[in-house]
Amino acid sequence: MNRRDWIKLAAIAAVLIFALVLANRIDVAHESAETEIVRNAVKNAALTCYAVEGAYPEDVEYLRQNYRLAYDEDRYFVTYEAFASNMLPDIYVTEKGAGML
Repeated sequence: MNRRDWIKLAAIAAVLIFALVLANRIDVAHESAETEIVRNAVKNAALTCYAVEGAYPEDVEYLRQNYRLAYDEDRYFVTYEAFASNMLPDIYVTEKGAGML
């Protein structure tokens, strides 16, 4: 192969690498947006519970049973850490299979 062929090959490789990186960033942004929607749903249910009952619930299951919180349990792992009934719990949402950061 001559120099011109190597330059073409390098240009094609650069375009492919750029496309792969861009596709990965789009997937990560989409995943982040979806997990943020679930996190906000849990947080809003907890805030509603506090407004109605004057206390945050001890676990997310209470929100599911009493405040119609719904999310795909097969897809998302939700960690709900309550410290006190008057403090907003820490809420973490991770898509299963994505690993926790």
